[in-house]
Amino acid sequence: MSIYRLHAIVCLIVCFMVLSFVAGCGNVQPAAVPSVQPAEINVSAAMGLKDALGEIQKKYEADHSVKIVFNLASSGALQTQIEQGAPADLFISAASKQMDELQKKNLIIPATRKNLVGNQLVLIVPKTSQLELHSFQDLTNASVTRFGMGVPETVPAGEYAKQVLEKLQVWETVREKAVMPKDIHSVLTYVETGNVEAGIVFSTVAAASDKVKVAAIAPANTHEPIIFLGAVVSSAKHPKEAEAFLQYLTSSDGMAVFTKYGFQEMQ
Repeated sequence: MSIYRLHAIVCLIVCFMVLSFVAGCGNVQPAAVPSVQPAEINVSAAMGLKDALGEIQKKYEADHSVKIVFNLASSGALQTQIEQGAPADLFISAASKQMDELQKKNLIIPATRKNLVGNQLVLIVPKTSQLELHSFQDLTNASVTRFGMGVPETVPAGEYAKQVLEKLQVWETVREKAVMPKDIHSVLTYVETGNVEAGIVFSTVAAASDKVKVAAIAPANTHEPIIFLGAVVSSAKHPKEAEAFLQYLTSSDGMAVFTKYGFQEMQ
């Protein structure tokens, strides 16, 4: 075989290899760009905020690249969960007691602590009730055999209720009548279903039901100020996003939702 013929064959082979490589490159698909998952904020919040926070969640997620996951329970139960290491980025309590306890244990970031909204404490009865109840002192009436209130040690509304009854000097008289579930919405349910003749809840909780009516409002000087407050948890996985959401809650947009549900704007 002449050297010229051999050279031609080599050239053909090289050209074939080059063309095959180019063709193969044309079939290579561009690397997929991984989609950015929104940050997931775990919010442990007092049960009494359920409806307002649900509406705020929809508005906030629509405008921000985050997903908010709520853990709703009594403030005392949430405090215990955080102390035991449960995942939480933001804690919203219905009283300062639980927040103070977590701060003492360095489980929240003090610089992020913020008062959110206020509330009132009310005495409610079933919508069809014929009982003559016009004040908290009327719980001493013989016609009232059972009334609902949260457990004072873990449910802020129950803690405030006990303060009112003690201030009015009727606690020792009525304590045996008290049915104490572990969260405020259970108190509402007991009244709605007639399992108790009356109940003590936040005004915003009462306003969410068309099956109860307010019999009395607790005088402001009979209990500590009712303040819902929030703070970023020290072990938060997304502290910046959590603090941004907390700031939004006190913004004009957030406050508009809270006041819609009957909460009082902090002065």
